[in-house]
Amino acid sequence: MRRVEPNFIRNVGTFGHGGEGKTSLVEALLFDTGINTRLGRVDDGSAIMDFEPEEINRKISISASLAHFDWNKHFFYIVDTPGYANFIFEAKASMRIVDGAIIVIGANSEVKVQTETVWAYANEFEVPRILFVSKMDMERADFLKVVEEVRKAFPSQPSIPVQLPIGSSGEFKGVVDLIQKKAYLYQRDGSGQFEVKEIPSEMEEEVNRFREKLIEALVEMDDQLMEKYLESGEITIEEAIRCLRKGTLERRLVPAVCGSSLQNIGIQPLLDLMIQCFPSPLEKKPIQGKHPKTGEVETREPKEDAPFSAFIFKTIADPFAGKLNLFRVYSGSINADSTVYNSKKDVKERIGQIFLMEGKKQKPIGFASVGDIVAVAKLKDTSTGDTLCDEKKPIVFEETKVPLPVITYAIAPKAKGDEEKITASLARLHEEDPTMMVSRDEQTGEILLSGVGQTHVEVIVEKLKRKFGVEVNLSTPKVPYKETIRGTKTGVIYRHKKQTGGRGQFAEVHFDISPLPRGAGFEFENALVGMNVPRNFVPAVEKGIHEAMQSGVLAGYPVVDVKVRFYDGKSHEVDSSEMAFKIAAIMCFKKGIAEANPVLLEPIMKVEVIAPEETIGDVIGDLNSRRGRVLKVDAKGNYQVIQANVPMAEMLKYAPDLNSKTGGRGTFTMEFSHYEEVPSHLAEKIIAQAKKEKGKED
Repeated sequence: MRRVEPNFIRNVGTFGHGGEGKTSLVEALLFDTGINTRLGRVDDGSAIMDFEPEEINRKISISASLAHFDWNKHFFYIVDTPGYANFIFEAKASMRIVDGAIIVIGANSEVKVQTETVWAYANEFEVPRILFVSKMDMERADFLKVVEEVRKAFPSQPSIPVQLPIGSSGEFKGVVDLIQKKAYLYQRDGSGQFEVKEIPSEMEEEVNRFREKLIEALVEMDDQLMEKYLESGEITIEEAIRCLRKGTLERRLVPAVCGSSLQNIGIQPLLDLMIQCFPSPLEKKPIQGKHPKTGEVETREPKEDAPFSAFIFKTIADPFAGKLNLFRVYSGSINADSTVYNSKKDVKERIGQIFLMEGKKQKPIGFASVGDIVAVAKLKDTSTGDTLCDEKKPIVFEETKVPLPVITYAIAPKAKGDEEKITASLARLHEEDPTMMVSRDEQTGEILLSGVGQTHVEVIVEKLKRKFGVEVNLSTPKVPYKETIRGTKTGVIYRHKKQTGGRGQFAEVHFDISPLPRGAGFEFENALVGMNVPRNFVPAVEKGIHEAMQSGVLAGYPVVDVKVRFYDGKSHEVDSSEMAFKIAAIMCFKKGIAEANPVLLEPIMKVEVIAPEETIGDVIGDLNSRRGRVLKVDAKGNYQVIQANVPMAEMLKYAPDLNSKTGGRGTFTMEFSHYEEVPSHLAEKIIAQAKKEKGKED
């Protein structure tokens, strides 16, 4: 049984834009702390943290992965998160459960869109951060330029160099600690071996200049120390470190350091800085939730003797090993082979073994306490976003808000008979990926798979094949057009008469057909007087109209927003039947609709686009070209928020176009708003295409 005092735990995540070196940094941390005997690399598929085949093939992180290590008497949980837009929710879910964030930016790079996104997540969850400028061994590496860019992008929490690099690009060989005034010189062989030496003489002037700036910034964190500094011009190393910790924890500054993960340079000083500047779980403020029954606010102190509470932040679905739930313990403790309460689902769950995660490996432990980030297998009803707690002291934590999907495909099995298998497999994948959505369009009958982006959908399809043996075809979903009428047609009469020997069929119905306001649906009025039509045939007439509404006269789309007034008819005492009146109603309805100026309707989506200011003209122009109506534009920092109504038919492939126009910095959400009439010139094409497809089916 592993026991680590919570005050010696550090929960840390790596965050940033895709391709900046987050996974490589974690691999170096795992190597230098003895978890791995070799330095794992993303490019050759040997990384511990990128273990899914889809990640190895693409050489990118797709899902958050968890590992642990010991360093200098402290125990670290480290979460490596994706940085690509399609998978950025994994970073948000992870930011929520860590106590410190390492923001990784390449030394030859800049502040990119997902760096802005994860920085906002850190603000949302009040997470202190360290800036790690990676890839100092690459061409055009410039540590100070990146730090200055970060200062400009996020001025409320200025990044401050606490190191300077010794050399850069091919000459990068170490770092200078500005507080300690020591140089760490490394062997450039990936071993991580280094020597602590005096500062190179050619760097002394620069080091003194930057150290003075650093100390001036640090003493601002403590008024008493500020007075001492103004009087004497100096503070001790211990005082400087204390101020650095205070400023980081209060999120008033962001320490900036640098290194090379592939060359394994600068990693150990980063480890020491994480201990100095990130809080233990016991230093976090109490977490709030609600009582699942009363809705009253509940609070949990981060203490071992508090009632047990934990949040499920991730689920891994494995067709062989079953389901694995990853959770962070916020209060109390739990043993293996015990029972906990799922307060969201109102069920008890039996905890079997508790595991530490090491990439895809699982290491059994018998106990978890405050601050531990662990996994448990085979919980029956528990999924991502659930809260586990003490049944006698229930609490439910708020779920992490999932982004709305932006791209949708119709999905169909390649093999006949796999429809049910598709549905079951997608349900399993949804357990580990709440950003995907599966639905069935009742009008078109298609199974719809929605994702955050093109790559996201492709990965889901690959996982379907690899994990569940289901191969599928993707296609652009059909737009659920509808039909209605503009005009009113009164006195529509249809007689159904059929004589084939023996008992015949006879029914006659008289309708008035009129349009209803958009979105009103259907209204049936029984206005019969006299006894021309026995009242027992009225339900058959209404049923016939409902059936006829499923396929309109223009292109076979459902008919909506009409009123039918059934006011008269004729019957035969022998030949009339429910079937005869149903058929007469179908034919009368179609005849009336055809004569009441039928028109085609299309779904209009409520669209919200967030785009950088400098691209707003292109984005609005593009929405206008898609027949969109821009409703309003609001400022949001350096971004503009556009709200518009746009036809669904014009938005089916919008995501890649928005990426192109905004350099990947634009995002959008959309939801159904209402139906509107299709312009006549487009309606003709849609009707012709629908008739052509129907002809093929027939």
